[in-house]
Amino acid sequence: MNQKDLAELKRRLNPDKRNPTLICGCYVDHIGNPITSFQLPVDTLYEQENEKYMALFRKVLSGQIGQTLLPVDFPTASDDLLLRARDTALNDEEVLQSLFTRLIAGIRAEHPDTQSVEDAQTAENWLILLLHDSLDVRKRDINDEIDRENSDRAFSYILCAICPVKQEKAALRYLPSDGVFHERTPEWLASAPSLGFLFPLYEGGAADVNAILFFTKDSNDSHEAFLKAAFNVEAVMPAAEQTDNFQTLLAQTLGAECSLDVVQEMHGAVSELIEEQQKDREAEPLMLSKQDVARVLTEAGVSEEKAEAFQKGFDATFGEGAALPAVNIVAPKQFKVDLPSVSIKVDPKQADLLETRVIDGRSYLLIPIDGDISVNGQPVFH
Repeated sequence: MNQKDLAELKRRLNPDKRNPTLICGCYVDHIGNPITSFQLPVDTLYEQENEKYMALFRKVLSGQIGQTLLPVDFPTASDDLLLRARDTALNDEEVLQSLFTRLIAGIRAEHPDTQSVEDAQTAENWLILLLHDSLDVRKRDINDEIDRENSDRAFSYILCAICPVKQEKAALRYLPSDGVFHERTPEWLASAPSLGFLFPLYEGGAADVNAILFFTKDSNDSHEAFLKAAFNVEAVMPAAEQTDNFQTLLAQTLGAECSLDVVQEMHGAVSELIEEQQKDREAEPLMLSKQDVARVLTEAGVSEEKAEAFQKGFDATFGEGAALPAVNIVAPKQFKVDLPSVSIKVDPKQADLLETRVIDGRSYLLIPIDGDISVNGQPVFH
């Protein structure tokens, strides 16, 4: 998927348009016991209520592909439950309950039974929300221009949001009829989803039923236990773990050649590739193979021997034939230098101003002064 595909689906969730037809929900307690389930035709919801539901579903399509949005292979040939749920538009009660059962099993795998009464009193409940929608995919003419008047097929999909439900603390509330404050019974409130998914994957108007787009609120958490228990699929390595592993690999394989100059060159080169790719909203997110990174490294001055060692380490770390999202290799809008007692943030476009130098046998990081200096907002002279 690309950012344009995501934007098109998110527009469908505009509460004013009421495009989705049906929302189904299942509310479960902290140990996975269903409390209630429900079906809500979208056209029966009040405006403010519809906005609250749509906001939760929009969150599942928010973020960057490769970081909080992760394509996950889903072999429907061995398990067609999601396909049946989509094709029945969530109207088959047996299929719907089977899907809820699977999702509850995933939640329980991630959140085992609490071990104490105190833990149970503060544990979160869970709200599982499912939405069905279908959009017309517009035709394109011989010039690849979109025909706004006609469509040649529909993209039918389901969207799932799994939200922690937290109990408010007890409080006093004012009752105008009495003119005093009384205790308010703590209410259970649904929070933003911590995970969810789109099925099937949307690829330029076509449906890829062999994959889901999985959402995780925390890029450090790929929800491996949930995916395994719910759908028997393997989770993608979390974005933050990819970044950490890549950085460790780079340091270990390059050794002394992993210098500030090399990292500066790599950051600048990859950032330019990302920025160029992002200009085209229809382009897929930029993925880099071991060969792509090795090419950047050699152009930055890394020896062939070290570049080859990096490629072997890449296979061992990420698997043969793997490719990483470029945004997990460098952060285009960030260049930060950390020392034991100092951290320095630099405009990435000005990162080449930094240099290291040995003076009287001691290493220094040099930053040229160009303009005013302030300390905690206080202007100082130099």
